[in-house]
Amino acid sequence: MKPNSKILIIAGSDSSGGAGIQADIKTVTALGSYAMTAVTAVTSQNTTGVKSIVGIDPKEILNQITFTCKDIRPDAIKIGMLHTSEVIKSVLKSLDLIKVKKIILDPVMVAKGGTKLIDSKAIQLLKSKLIKRASLITPNIPEAEVLTKTKIITKEDMIYAANKLVELGAKNVLIKGGHLQNKFVNDIFINKNDIKIFDSKRHKTNNTHGTGCTLSSAVTTFISCGKPVKKSCELGIKYVNLAIKSNPKYGKGHGPINHLTSLKLNRKFK
Repeated sequence: MKPNSKILIIAGSDSSGGAGIQADIKTVTALGSYAMTAVTAVTSQNTTGVKSIVGIDPKEILNQITFTCKDIRPDAIKIGMLHTSEVIKSVLKSLDLIKVKKIILDPVMVAKGGTKLIDSKAIQLLKSKLIKRASLITPNIPEAEVLTKTKIITKEDMIYAANKLVELGAKNVLIKGGHLQNKFVNDIFINKNDIKIFDSKRHKTNNTHGTGCTLSSAVTTFISCGKPVKKSCELGIKYVNLAIKSNPKYGKGHGPINHLTSLKLNRKFK
């Protein structure tokens, strides 16, 4: 099976394999594309929380991105954890050099267990410079609250925050609604001309570690293959819902989802 497209992932590593660059690689591969990586940080974590975070030198992040793209040019880029302003500056410089148009930004700020993964200077730079460079930004509700300085309690609040992100320069916004305790999960897609609310059944489970990373990587994969942004969001949400539903029940805390949900091996093992 030949990969459908090539994707560069710029994100942090998760030693437990449920989120971060490990979840990104699994998602891209399961959906039939080729994943390349630039690691921004190494975390020691498991399903119960984050023990430590070690940042990669910003110069090395720049080297990873530019040297990889010089040889294999990506069709799209997914950006995840960028923990300092120096790292964001390095990524912005690399984007100027490689000139890839399809960029999906998942503004990772807090781990599932509550550990902060970004500093305040980095948040300001992300708001003022990086959001404008992205084709799509995919914050969850706590991230959207930080970026827009608004409190989100209802679906209407999500729409208001998404519009504020468009005012900040975002071309397309997908706010993930999993943090609201409703019977259905409402994910809201907005740009200057369109609004779409995706309603999904909520699955009662603690195993949702890495859903945000997985969704943004799934959407990136569909966009990289030429599908429209809104349709890519719809397909990505479906993939994540199936992955949550079929989770492997690993770990003692917030366990991982099943990234292999769409991968079928038509072989007979003897």
